Amino acid sequence: MNIEEFRNFCIQKYGVTEEFPFDENTLVFKVVGKMFALIDVDLFESVNLKCDPEQAIKLREKHEAVKPGYHMNKKHWNTIEFDGSLSNKEIFHWVNHSYDLVVSKLSKKIREEVNQNK
Repeated sequence: MNIEEFRNFCIQKYGVTEEFPFDENTLVFKVVGKMFALIDVDLFESVNLKCDPEQAIKLREKHEAVKPGYHMNKKHWNTIEFDGSLSNKEIFHWVNHSYDLVVSKLSKKIREEVNQNK
């Protein structure tokens, strides 16, 4: 996977925007203004994804490449290292989980709109 594949996967989702709110390297993907993925566009070595807290612990125990979220709330975020040990399918599955988790916390009206347009 490369940065363009990752970016294209994220931006095709309904309600997603991208921006550089922290610096010129950290690309943040948001759904209706709420972050679900952060990635360094220059290094492209890892991605921070939101995760259900119980699932986050299980993934960290199972996969060497899954760590507590770097510079994030370690309970709710994982850093997924692109070390070749995980398939693109797994990573994209976790991107979907992050997106869905953020959508689930939106207001009912916005959540219904997003879910109808998935």
